[in-house]
Amino acid sequence: MLRLVLTALLVLLTACGTIGLLPTNQLVQKAIALQLEQTQQQLSQKLDLDLQGFDIEKLAISEQKPLTVENLPAFRVRGTYDLIIKLPKRRLTQLQQPFEVYLQIQREGKTWRLLLPERVNKDTQPIWHSYLIL
Repeated sequence: MLRLVLTALLVLLTACGTIGLLPTNQLVQKAIALQLEQTQQQLSQKLDLDLQGFDIEKLAISEQKPLTVENLPAFRVRGTYDLIIKLPKRRLTQLQQPFEVYLQIQREGKTWRLLLPERVNKDTQPIWHSYLIL
């Protein structure tokens, strides 16, 4: 029941345009960067690459869907961005990369977290891993 009330409240506040509860482009960009940093570290180690960072440009949000994860309001955000990968002697550009991130505002309403779902198998609910977005 509480989940239903929270979801209804979030939808109502979103519909009324309460900007403070909506993920901003800057927040989404930070969430994508956090995901990419984790992936970049794993790739660098496995492939012995000298990745020197990346830039995210032209972020375009196409959908922000409110939902509830573990009794707190959250959003599934989808869209595209351009990714520039920095290598020692060149830069690789990947245009129109699709993304889907899950963002959750915390109880006090001041901080956001990136949620990464992990599915043990197809028939179970995902286990959510949460990372503070700075």
